[in-house]
Amino acid sequence: MALFKQKMVWIGIVIIFVVLMVFGLAMMGSVIGAKPQNLPVALVVEDQAVSLPNGTELNVGQLVKEKLTANPALPIKWTIVGSEAEAREGLDQQDYYGAFVLPADLSAGVASITTASPKPAVAKIIANDGMNAQASSAVKQILGQAARMISSELSNQLLTQISTNSEVVPVGTAKALLTPFTVQEETVHAIGANNASGNAPGMLTQIMWIGSLVTSLILFFASRKAAESGAERIGTTIVQAIIGIVFVTAVSGFLVWMAHSWYGMELVDAGGTWLMLLVAGIAFFLLQSALVNWLGMAAMPILILLMFFSLPVVNMAPEFLPQTTHDWLYSWTPFRFAASGLRNSMYFNEVDAATTNLTVLASIAAAGLVLVLASAFKKSKAGEGETNPQ
Repeated sequence: MALFKQKMVWIGIVIIFVVLMVFGLAMMGSVIGAKPQNLPVALVVEDQAVSLPNGTELNVGQLVKEKLTANPALPIKWTIVGSEAEAREGLDQQDYYGAFVLPADLSAGVASITTASPKPAVAKIIANDGMNAQASSAVKQILGQAARMISSELSNQLLTQISTNSEVVPVGTAKALLTPFTVQEETVHAIGANNASGNAPGMLTQIMWIGSLVTSLILFFASRKAAESGAERIGTTIVQAIIGIVFVTAVSGFLVWMAHSWYGMELVDAGGTWLMLLVAGIAFFLLQSALVNWLGMAAMPILILLMFFSLPVVNMAPEFLPQTTHDWLYSWTPFRFAASGLRNSMYFNEVDAATTNLTVLASIAAAGLVLVLASAFKKSKAGEGETNPQ
């Protein structure tokens, strides 16, 4: 029982619970309760109204539009666009997770159900997988359910209309009543094979962060040894930055090659993926080196916690995140910009949408480089009064 009298036991218990709370917050607290809200989706209404034999006008496109846009239960932010081509351009520019296209013959197709030769029209649900597989899957499911609900309402209305004119419903008409219009699903910017269900950008970002961190630590200890042996600190620091960038260049290239050659990961633009991973790796290395050079090993908890807090959110669509997580973590974490840039190069080769991500990462790299070089003039413990210790 003497063990329980040791302060270290009770201090250890407190430390364990603190660690559990911190990492629980990092891994669960930031994403628990996540649900889709305000998912941007394009709605294309090309439908042309038709006149029915009784003299009334049928405008199914307008009816569907009103039902969709007026339904507050749908976690969708609708954008009305004029044509399917315009919607596809928005999908390419990563403005929408999906699109719902109502064709020009929608009303005519529904009206044909009451005739001897029914020809139901075909609406389209277009999912933008490359933008975010989770969000596009949710959009596809939500739009599919909404289409089935509207189709059922139209069936009931048409059945009531037909039954008032005749008690006998032809077989062809009865079959067509089951689906007043059909829905065709299409995927654009597919995530490809062996892409971890669209999570490959976040996975590569995580591996690059760890590779850069190992590089930072190796060069930090090597630089400290060199300084202790009498090497000039400014020169050692410059060489530290240069060697680190060379290492990261090799590591990023190897990582892309390994993902593609060893694991069969499909990449739309392997060169662009390597370039984005290189810029992210340099930004990571210089940020990590700046913190380690200034704080020493005390920087490690900061870097580890930053990784653990960022990983759960980096592959999630921002519209799924709680507002607090979005504002206080997702909006600034460097993981987000790296993964987003990789997603563009891996799934959107023909679209130049990576400029912002590259700019942010390049800015992080520039700031990190300045701080790394400035650390050479930091006062050492051995030479507290020196302004430029050697």
